[in-house]
Amino acid sequence: MKVLIALLVIVAGAWLWRRSRHLPARAAAAPPPKPAGDPQPMLRCACCGLHLPADSAITGRNGRAYCCPAHRQQTEGG
Repeated sequence: MKVLIALLVIVAGAWLWRRSRHLPARAAAAPPPKPAGDPQPMLRCACCGLHLPADSAITGRNGRAYCCPAHRQQTEGG
């Protein structure tokens, strides 16, 4: 019985050692993060005040910006 436990401890130790040796290689193989794009102007929703990028905003009447169609409809009534 002692031999079986000792063998299990040795196998588990060898497995952990091999696993820890390969971790840095996996981290180095990860692709570098994408560079950040140009900053975008931020607009404020005319209904709730949420700030969002200009390309995500919905433009309503009089050039007002909204975060979603529901807020545009709620504020403009149509």
